[in-house]
Amino acid sequence: MKPSLAVIALTCAALAACSKPQPPEKERPVDPQATQMRDAIQKPIEKAKAVEGDVEQGAQNTRDAIDAAGG
Repeated sequence: MKPSLAVIALTCAALAACSKPQPPEKERPVDPQATQMRDAIQKPIEKAKAVEGDVEQGAQNTRDAIDAAGG
């Protein structure tokens, strides 16, 4: 008794479906364009954080001047 071609094909397909999963690829290095984009976004945020103290001090000076003027 010879197995039919369909039975052999189904058996091969079933065995292939039960194989071990492939291990994930090693981490790829970060694309330089991605780091440039991140830096372009972070630069204005860091600049704003750097001047935040000056802005707060200016606001406090304005409030003190208003209070001193009787306002």
